[in-house]
Parts: sequence; structure tokens; C-alpha cells
Amino acid sequence: MDKPPGTEQPRLASPDFDELSRNLALFLEGAGKATAAYFKPSNGAAAKSSFADEAAEAVKTFGHVAESWMVDPQKTLEAQTRLGTQFLELWTATLKRAQGETSDPVAMPELKDARFQDPEWSQNPVFDFLKQAYLITSRWAEDVVEGAEHVDETTKQKARFYLKQLSSALSPSNFLLTNPELIRETIQHNGANLVRGVAMLAEDIEAGGGELRIRQSDPSFFKVGQNIAATPGKVVYRNDLMELIQYTPTTDTVIKRPLLIVPPWINKFYVLDLNPEKSFIRWAVSQGLTVFCISWVNPQARHAEKNFEHYMREGIFAALDAIEESIGEKKVTAVGYCVGGTLLATTLAFMAAKRDKRIESATLFTAQVDFTYSGDLKIFADAEQIGMLEKTMKKRGYLEGSHMANAFNMLRPNDLIWPYVVNVYMKGKAPFPFDLLYWNSDSTRMPAANHAFYLRNCYLENKLAKGELEIGGVLLDLKKIKVPIFNLATREDHIAPAKSVFHGSKIFGGPVDFVLAGSGHIAGVVNPVAKPKYQYWTGGPVEGELADWMAGAKETEGTWWPYWFSWVEKQAPKRVPARDPAAGKLAPLAEAPGTYVLERA
Repeated sequence: MDKPPGTEQPRLASPDFDELSRNLALFLEGAGKATAAYFKPSNGAAAKSSFADEAAEAVKTFGHVAESWMVDPQKTLEAQTRLGTQFLELWTATLKRAQGETSDPVAMPELKDARFQDPEWSQNPVFDFLKQAYLITSRWAEDVVEGAEHVDETTKQKARFYLKQLSSALSPSNFLLTNPELIRETIQHNGANLVRGVAMLAEDIEAGGGELRIRQSDPSFFKVGQNIAATPGKVVYRNDLMELIQYTPTTDTVIKRPLLIVPPWINKFYVLDLNPEKSFIRWAVSQGLTVFCISWVNPQARHAEKNFEHYMREGIFAALDAIEESIGEKKVTAVGYCVGGTLLATTLAFMAAKRDKRIESATLFTAQVDFTYSGDLKIFADAEQIGMLEKTMKKRGYLEGSHMANAFNMLRPNDLIWPYVVNVYMKGKAPFPFDLLYWNSDSTRMPAANHAFYLRNCYLENKLAKGELEIGGVLLDLKKIKVPIFNLATREDHIAPAKSVFHGSKIFGGPVDFVLAGSGHIAGVVNPVAKPKYQYWTGGPVEGELADWMAGAKETEGTWWPYWFSWVEKQAPKRVPARDPAAGKLAPLAEAPGTYVLERA
């Protein structure tokens, strides 16, 4: 019987066995180098210890789930029967295909699942069986976690997270002998792909100090200050914790009230200045805003005791003083991104208690102030894990930047980990130069005191939302913040979930304009006017649940940037002649993007 057009399986040419043998020998040699780099005494020891701790925590968590099932033998039998029934259906369907009959699949991957897009995953009965067996098993395991009774929600959240890591890692798409693409690639290139891949693997373990630093972009393509973080400006102030950049105007007049950007210290500020087309900073300058941006230092051991109060006083307050000295403006509008937004909200509460009115309005980009619904990152912030992390940080005075980078990657392993493992280390293909992923790999360290304070007081005890957080002897109350707030959430955010940001919007005491953007934590913010990819929603008061708000919200195609600018402009529309940082009262110390941003972790 003839096969339908387009369903023929690709034919593989016979490999050159001599070349294949040579390449396999080179591959084994490269694997030895990678192994030696991994076990070499280095900074990676702490990461390996952390991995062992995480593995032990995962086993303990799955133990709680298993225990909840074992107390009910009947329920356990039913679950096992469901799995057995599905595998029996799969075997039956596979046998039908082997006999030339057609059969509907038992399990299908989601449309957006890129792992199984190669036609052979469906056309070849062997690979189709592997794919469906994997999907059946992983989905059954998810149901087991969800169906676990008498297990608290925190433990379930941990189990979901660890299961996601495990199921992502065990996908047949990640292994040479069970992935048709990898088999084809290896035969076509006589194993040369494996040689290239293992060489890059060894390089990346060496670069990570004994820990694998996954190569997500081509780092040779980018140079900070030249083709990334390249908006013109001057560093007009510097202290031990931050540099303050004032950007060069591109309009004849500017809005009188300047803009201060408070980026997260978990990453570098230039996510808002990736390239001229994507740069929020360059666009804000082009609208006639005098833009100042903090660039945090990449901490070293001497910064070990720097905490939230230091970041407030030596960061935001120092910037406000410098802005006043530079251009004579005492009042500003401020933007805080991610944890920079949490710091900004904390500072606003402190300022409200002190009746300090220098920040007249504030914008929060994907920032949390109430951590009740803080998502998967919360699993790293129970008392036991924070205690272990504090011991690790105490040895050096800081947390390695790779720790948080890995945590963020683990939130989306099928997007940010395993595709690169397959394409780089197995297919041997160098990744494309992608500015966002280059920025993502340019991680920063975190001072021990500051990170511990953040995890304990925000994630673990949620003191800021409860009105129990004290800084500098002042008890902070977010309800006392009366300045207008523009609060931006993103719909697919895994770091600051939209539900969490929405819930936090209810705490402020003044007017809040809640806006929901499409996409996630980064792409939803970096959605440029020139090439917008996502939409945004605006609505009325922040009441009820997010779903209720969405039901009445207005959806608008394109980026929210112009909507935000109109919000800023309406509050203080007065304009003055543009301010050149080179001619200000503070002598420039360096060209933008400064010196602190160049320090790599």
C-alpha cells in the first residue's frame, strides 16, 4: 500500500565508518576534558553541594506525596490501573501500526512543544512509542502530585517544580539514541557534531569554574557599550554601591520632572538598553524625558553587609541627591523593575513615614510587594533552604550570580535549558547571537546581607505586605503611599506572576493604574514601539480577582510604552530646555554605560 505524500521517512546515507571511529575517539577525549573540568577544585564545589542539597530536598518532597497515596491502597491501585491502561492502549496502537493499520495516538504533545516537531517522532513507530510513553508517564506523574491528599500547598508547589525538572530532563528528545534528529545529525556528520559539542561543553564548564554555564548565545558578538547598552550618556555620580547614569537628550525640550530608573541588582540594568531598536531607555529619552538610571555594582566580599537599607540610602536616596545637584530638580518620577520595584516600594513607604515627597509618582515593572502568590521561586525560600543559602553566602560574603541565573532557567527548563543542551552540546551548533540571552548570561553576584534580608522578609515572612517590615527604625506601611502608581504585570510571568502583582496593587494607599502586558517577565517589558509583538490590557479599579479584572479590561494591540508615557506626561507636562549631562553641575566620571556594568561574575 502506497504511503500518503509527505509521510516518507528520510533515508540516511551510510556513514564513513573510519571518520566516525576517529570522531568517537575525539569525543571520548573531549568528554574526559569536560569531566576533568567539572571535578577540578574550583568555585563549582559550592554549586555541586547546592545541587546535592536540592536533590535531597526533591526526594523528601516526593516522599511526602508518595506517603499521601500509600495510606489509601484503593486509591493507589486506581492510579496504577490508569497508568497500566494507557500503556496497554499504547502497545495496542503500536502493534496495529506495525501490521500496517492506522491508529489514533494515545497521547499528543502540546502544539507549542518544540521537542517533538520533527516528523519522525510521529512517522517512525519506535520514536512515536518513546514519545507517547514519555508523555503518558509524565502526565500521570503530574496527576499523582495534584491528586495527593493531605499535602499542604507549599509541598505540592515544590513537588510540581521538582517534577517539572525531572520530566524535562528525562525527555527522549535529550538523548542521542532516542532522538531521531540527533541520530540523523550524527550519521550525516560522522560524529563531528559530537566532537564540536563536547568541546563547547568543556569550555562552558571551565568558564563556570567547575559548574556548567550553559551557552545560550554567542558571546563574541556583543560588547557592552558598543552594540549593547549603547545609549549615549554620562556617569555623573558614583559610590561604593552604584553608578548613576544621566543620558544625553535627543529633543530640544524635555519634561521638567526627571525620570529615575531603579533596576534589579539580580541582573544588570541594560535589559532596558539592549540595542537601539529595543531600548526602553533610548525611547524614553526620545520622548523628551531626562533619564537617570542606577547601575549597581557587581558585589564582592567587601559588600557582604550591604542590606536593603544600604540599597535604599546609597542607591535611591544617593541618586535623588545627585539628581538635585546635577540639574536642580528635587522631585522625580521613578521606575523600579523586578526586585528594584520591591526596593522602590519599600523606599516609598519609608519616605511616606518621613514625609519625604521627592518621588512624586512611581512605576513598577513586574515587581512584587505581596509575596502570597509569588510563584515557583518561592520553593527556594523556605526556612531550611534560606538557612543553607546563608551558610553558603557567609563563606564568601556574596551569592554567585550563576545561582540565580540557574534558578531562573529552571522555571522554564524546556525553553532555557534543554534546547541548548541538545543544539549546542549534541548537535554541535554554536547558538545564535541573541542580545537578551547574552544579557541573561551576564549575571551578577548578590551581597549576603541583602539577599538574606530579601528572602526572609519578603518571600518567607511577607513582612512588607503585612506592615511588619522595619527599616532604619521605621515600621513600613504601604497604605501610607499616596503617590500615583503605574503597576505593570505580564501575563506569562514566572518570576513575578500577574496574580501576585495584581494582589499587591490593592495595598497601596493612592491611585493605582494596573496594566497587564502580554508575554513574560522580560519580553512583556521589552516590547518596543518599532516592532511590538504583544498586546496589553487596561481597566478600572484593582478589585476582586485578576480574572474579574480581565473580564472588564480593554485589550489594545501593540506595546504599552506610549500609554505609560501619556500617564507620566499628564502628571507633570511642563517642559524646559534639554539638559546635557556633559554641561551639568556634576562633572562626568565616565561615558555610559559606566564601569560597574563591565564587571563579570
